[in-house]
Amino acid sequence: MEQSQVSNNKTNFNKVDINNFFSPFVKLDQKKNNSIVFKVQNIHCASCINLIEKSLYKLSNVIFARVNMSTEKLEVKWTGEKKLADKFAKILSDLGYPVTLYDHDNLDKNTEDKKKILIRSIAVSGFAAGNLMLISVGLWSSSVETMGFATRELFQWISSLIVMPAIIYSGRPFFYSAFKVLKNKKTNMDVPISLAVILTSLISLFETINSGEHIYFDSAIMLLFFLLIGRYLDVLAKGKAKKSANELLSTLGGTATVIKNEKHVIVPIKDLKAGDVISISVGEKIPADGIILSGSTEIDLSLISGETLPKKAIKNDNVFAGTLNVSAPIQIEVSKATENNLLTSIVKIMEKAELSKSKYTRIADKAAKLYTPIVHSAGFLTFIGWWIFIDLAWQPSLLIAVTVLIITCPCALGLAVPVVQVLAINLLMKKGIYIKSGDALEKLSKVKYVIFDKTGTLTEGKPNLIGSYSEKDIQIAASLAHYSKHPLSKAICERFNGKLLILDNVKEIIGGGIEGYFKGKLLKLGKKNWSCPLQKDEDNFFSEIWLNVDNNRQVCFSFKDQLRKDAKNVVNEIKKLGIIPIILSGDRKMIVKRIAQHLGIKDFHSEFSIEMKSEFIRTLRLKLNNEKILMIGDGLNDAPSLALSDVSIAPSTAMDITQNTADIVFQGDKLFPIISCIKISRKSVSLIKQNFLMAVIYNIFAIPMAVVGLVTPLIAAIAMSSSSLFVIGNSFRLNLKTRNFEL
Repeated sequence: MEQSQVSNNKTNFNKVDINNFFSPFVKLDQKKNNSIVFKVQNIHCASCINLIEKSLYKLSNVIFARVNMSTEKLEVKWTGEKKLADKFAKILSDLGYPVTLYDHDNLDKNTEDKKKILIRSIAVSGFAAGNLMLISVGLWSSSVETMGFATRELFQWISSLIVMPAIIYSGRPFFYSAFKVLKNKKTNMDVPISLAVILTSLISLFETINSGEHIYFDSAIMLLFFLLIGRYLDVLAKGKAKKSANELLSTLGGTATVIKNEKHVIVPIKDLKAGDVISISVGEKIPADGIILSGSTEIDLSLISGETLPKKAIKNDNVFAGTLNVSAPIQIEVSKATENNLLTSIVKIMEKAELSKSKYTRIADKAAKLYTPIVHSAGFLTFIGWWIFIDLAWQPSLLIAVTVLIITCPCALGLAVPVVQVLAINLLMKKGIYIKSGDALEKLSKVKYVIFDKTGTLTEGKPNLIGSYSEKDIQIAASLAHYSKHPLSKAICERFNGKLLILDNVKEIIGGGIEGYFKGKLLKLGKKNWSCPLQKDEDNFFSEIWLNVDNNRQVCFSFKDQLRKDAKNVVNEIKKLGIIPIILSGDRKMIVKRIAQHLGIKDFHSEFSIEMKSEFIRTLRLKLNNEKILMIGDGLNDAPSLALSDVSIAPSTAMDITQNTADIVFQGDKLFPIISCIKISRKSVSLIKQNFLMAVIYNIFAIPMAVVGLVTPLIAAIAMSSSSLFVIGNSFRLNLKTRNFEL
């Protein structure tokens, strides 16, 4: 939601008390805006989300506010003073949504506390309902003449004494939320639920006092009992949806053994800083990103890459937080502080994806805005219709209206998207795939074309320099290549072990290569048509870059790169999914043609510049209707193409700018994550559509039946809770459908 969409009715900040509790935890985002992530309590439906976001967007400083219903996480971004965070917290608390800092260590505790409150409420309401049913059997099975008026009235008073205290205690989860939100002239789903329970109870109490016959104590307490069960099951389902992320983050807790002055010191993992030396025993998880100083071992990378087989790691190799040391003790030097390591980055990516909006999320948000006026209007009109126009007594008319309030449920609609989204993100995370954009899965499900870069994408991106070259030429080439992160440049640097030349005015020409000066001589290293345009083309099957020494000497360096082991299988799977693979490469025609033929890709293009790749994607997009283009690449020259495509994927070995541009990043040396992404995206979108359909069908049939009096409040409570649980249960089918996506 853009700031231009925000209402002009700005809240006066001066009326809000602050306590400076949250201000110290405010951070700056990349655009230098203030940012904080809250854990929000009492979120039960899409209308809660709408109310929270709408209330924050009314504040002039707020530029972003987004709630994720499944994780109960709220991210707020704003301009101005940091202390406004405390004002946001006060506003939300007054609305009935108390907030705390989003602390992963306390997520399980918060869920457990909420479960305990609900369990106690269920126990009290269930005890009262059970006892009341014993009395109700006597009342239902006997007439006034048989039982006697005094006895019947006594039983009704006993019923009221059992039910009223139980409702006051057990209804607190609903009443507290409704009271707080009504106090601020707002509403949420707990308002109609509270109205329904309170009105049913008061009608019954009124009739008991006046010796009437419309007494519904049994309906009121059973209604509350089943609503509480539904909410408890909802909390359980949300907790399960968040479990994977919490397990990942639990790795950041605990302690590490730091070596200081030849002594082993135990310190909290969160306090580790770059430069610390850590001792890691066999079977111990690596607590931070770092470089191995001594020892060699095998590392279990399954947590971050999905790889099941351990990978050998020796001195000077990089290791990452959260991975497991399998075979031998090692010492590492921390390269990144805990707040900047790979695991933390993964968590930030997941959080960003969970908070972003897809098309289906926006649909649910719009539906939530309509919920409040529709449900209250429907309840009121139902009461008026039965009481005035059909001439039914006001007590049963009110009971029918209460049923309408209960049965109209936005929960299923609100849960339709976020539960599937959280499950899909967590499922992909376990496979070493990290979704950065909330609508990436939605777009991926509609992909018609997959465009591959070649080097570092279809190939391993670890070319070896082949052939014999003079030591001087290698030195000059390595001195230039030192300034580039291109795989071919890295291969040259690995071949040379001597002293590099000190160059002047070095710069990288995107799409060309590296140039610099040594003692006044111009040196160029890069593509032949840029560095050595006068050289004749020669057909060979190896990648190459050319060195030009002041236009006096030209040297061709040849490289051999291996295809990724599963590249051919992945291409075949892509075809089976009805997707057309294309190769766009800056490499020479003979090399690209050979790889394309080996992989069975008919559409391939070689010697493409950045501009040519971008223009190709623009032209291809014009041919498509609702279908999408997926771009997969890892190089600097792929970043514009990744940005232009509808959805993009980059391997974790890609350059930072490429990873930042891509919607999805995957770990490991295999391409199978691409297939997992596409299949899971299709299953996710299918389940979201099913959830929407279930929610719509439920309301289409349930509301009219309640309006015409065919549903009791008790059945309405069961139906409302069941609709949410059906949606949640259907979403969890994603786990069952995607267990065997690996090739």
